[in-house]
Amino acid sequence: MAAKVVIVGGGVGGTIVANQLARKVNGKAEITLISQDDQHMYQPGLLFIPFNLMQPDNLYRSQRELLHPHVVFAHDKVVAIDPEKKTVKGEKGQWTYDFLVIATGSRLAPEAVPGLSEGGHWFYDLDHALKLREALRSFEGGKVVIATGVPHKCPVAPLEVTFILHEWLEQRGLREKTEITYLYPIGRLHSLEPVANWAAPQFEERGIQSEVLFNMEKVDPEEKVIYSLEGSSHPFDLLITIPPHKGQKVLIDSGISDQNGWVSVDRHTLQWKEDERVWALGDTTDLPISKAGSTAHYEADVVAENIAARIQGGESGHFYNGKVFCFIETGLDTATYASFNYKNPPRPPAPSPTIHWFKVAYNQLYWQTVQGLL
Repeated sequence: MAAKVVIVGGGVGGTIVANQLARKVNGKAEITLISQDDQHMYQPGLLFIPFNLMQPDNLYRSQRELLHPHVVFAHDKVVAIDPEKKTVKGEKGQWTYDFLVIATGSRLAPEAVPGLSEGGHWFYDLDHALKLREALRSFEGGKVVIATGVPHKCPVAPLEVTFILHEWLEQRGLREKTEITYLYPIGRLHSLEPVANWAAPQFEERGIQSEVLFNMEKVDPEEKVIYSLEGSSHPFDLLITIPPHKGQKVLIDSGISDQNGWVSVDRHTLQWKEDERVWALGDTTDLPISKAGSTAHYEADVVAENIAARIQGGESGHFYNGKVFCFIETGLDTATYASFNYKNPPRPPAPSPTIHWFKVAYNQLYWQTVQGLL
């Protein structure tokens, strides 16, 4: 009897696992991918929407069309997972599994900061990216504050939006009329120390002000002031934030995750510590590494290889080494990158137009990536 593999989540990680696994096992498994969205979003593109550098239609492709023909696509919202009975329940259907992959990503939790939803802007979903685009369209100068909550996905996004905003304002003759202040919750400009050390002179060169150890406590949308748990505050005319993130509620309710929705996995095998027939990857895990698309991609390679080995009568032999690769946009036409793993820290090279155009090219190649072709 063919093994049953159920993949919960149709983002980059889940889609790559499904497609790679379908090719590796060649019909020896029933592979089902469940997603509440029938359109797959290229999430990194959201950063460019507020600056009119990418349009909403560029972000989406049909989830079904991205999947290998041997993968069954179930358009459903998962409401419960029972590891003892090996079942996944959706609003419309129910599935049993021999192997389960949890790739449910993360969700925005702006409600964790009182007043943030009313007083802040962000670009981590399409509706709010479009609202920020409208706010920038009418912006004529003043105080812009960029504040970051933790944890959050796409770790370099706070830096990227700051650099792009700086150059975008310059092009419109508004930079001299604008004060940009970057707020970050730990004692440096980024969670990765080499990236923070690289960013500091970049900020100084561009005249970007900053304050570290600023953990958002609340936002006063009427007075336009943001306050920190540490006791400081900043007035603003425009507030751009990275809201804190949490894991999915269904994982909490199903007893698979901690109270914030993160699944505890082995850092090398990505297997859930409670059941070796369950894997989690991408934003879903509790691993102390970047919640990024490349993280999910490299993890997906490992998960697909090991499930295929199990289906074919072998043992898991592939291990994740913590590899992450993130482009860092440093303006409208320059970029650098951070490449690192568990043992080797990043060393961002000097920004250049060449690296930026590599990033632009990847925006198009992404669709081949999730199909498991790259």
